[in-house]
Amino acid sequence: MDIKTTIQDLKNFKLIKGEEMDSLGGRIFATICLLATMVGILALIVLLADVLKSGWTWLSIDFITGLPSILPEEAGIYPALIGSIYLMILTAFFTLPIGVGTAIYLEEYAKDGKLKRIIETNISNLAGVPSIVYGLLGLALFVRALQMGSSLIAGALTLTLLILPIVIVSSQEALKSVPNSLRRASYGLGATKWETIRNVVLPKALPGIMTGTILSLSRAVGETAPLIMIGAATSMFTTPDGLFSQFSALPLQIYGWIQEPVEAFQNEIAAAGIILLLALLLTMNSIAVLIRNRYER
Repeated sequence: MDIKTTIQDLKNFKLIKGEEMDSLGGRIFATICLLATMVGILALIVLLADVLKSGWTWLSIDFITGLPSILPEEAGIYPALIGSIYLMILTAFFTLPIGVGTAIYLEEYAKDGKLKRIIETNISNLAGVPSIVYGLLGLALFVRALQMGSSLIAGALTLTLLILPIVIVSSQEALKSVPNSLRRASYGLGATKWETIRNVVLPKALPGIMTGTILSLSRAVGETAPLIMIGAATSMFTTPDGLFSQFSALPLQIYGWIQEPVEAFQNEIAAAGIILLLALLLTMNSIAVLIRNRYER
């Protein structure tokens, strides 16, 4: 009995030591992950602090409603701000029906098979393509082939190509999250497939769809490379008055100010434009959160 007791005590000791080692390793791994997270957060805080310090004093109603100028104290950002708003409205107008329609077809109508897997794989790959490639595509297709020029609609269609794969993927995930039991219950009540999708599936998936779409638009509003590639103006003195008119956008105006030889444009004025762009991004993200919370209730 003593030998058996001793062996059992040794086993218990080894088990306890093993658990202590696993717990220690887990704590070390969690600490490393926390430090990795803090690196990004601290870098973001430093950048935001520097931008706010440089540009906060230049923010005013005159700056927001004013026109660009060669004098720093008279510089405004109104045409670029309106251009960005128009650009996002048009991009959403093109992206939402195409992206959601594609997701509905792939999830609700397309049969599982090789063709569907090829399409989904290519859509996922397109989501990771650099934005400048879409700028080259927009230049070749919309600006030159379709003779749209460096217009507002050409910029919107180029940004639509940029974010369309992301909208499709996020919409697919939102549709997948709807339980099949709801679909079967709808069919059991005599509803057709389209009635089930319209009245049951889409309302349940709408929070995820809208969140993914608005976050994709938030990415598009900060893009500069595609708009530069299609020849959009870095500075405009008038707001767009039609789909085929010239336009500017907040990232382009900021880029133009950074290229100026005057130090006030490079630092303070550009920083004020960045603050305004961040405010627009935060507003769009807040709208996404509000829409998600409302429809989830």
